[in-house]
Amino acid sequence: MQTDIDPRSLIGRKAFDRDGVKIGTVDEVYLDDATGEPEWAAVRTGLFGRDAFVPLEPSRVEDDGLRIPYERALIREAPGFGVGRHLSPAQELRLYRHYGLELPSPEPPPAADGTAAGEAPSGGPAGTGD
Repeated sequence: MQTDIDPRSLIGRKAFDRDGVKIGTVDEVYLDDATGEPEWAAVRTGLFGRDAFVPLEPSRVEDDGLRIPYERALIREAPGFGVGRHLSPAQELRLYRHYGLELPSPEPPPAADGTAAGEAPSGGPAGTGD
């Protein structure tokens, strides 16, 4: 998604499928726990107000609406988890699979000396020794 968009500004925008058909209104935006970047949006669809979770990447803001590059039927069939709660890793995994998205690669854990994997410890380049 465009990184210059404030996630709060998405709330209340109309959401459209890949064909430009209105599917609902953005209710909430969910941020990635690790990066703080907007990752998912809950879109209120239909007469009964069911929320469908949609990925914000590769969605785009166009003409004051959110364009989601998936078919309406796929969006409506997305797993529902209710809004206002934190998405668990298992729920996110279900969403990634539903939309056929590649799973994000986790950041490598820091080494025992506090450096990131593949990074030289402070004080010298990697691979030097006595």
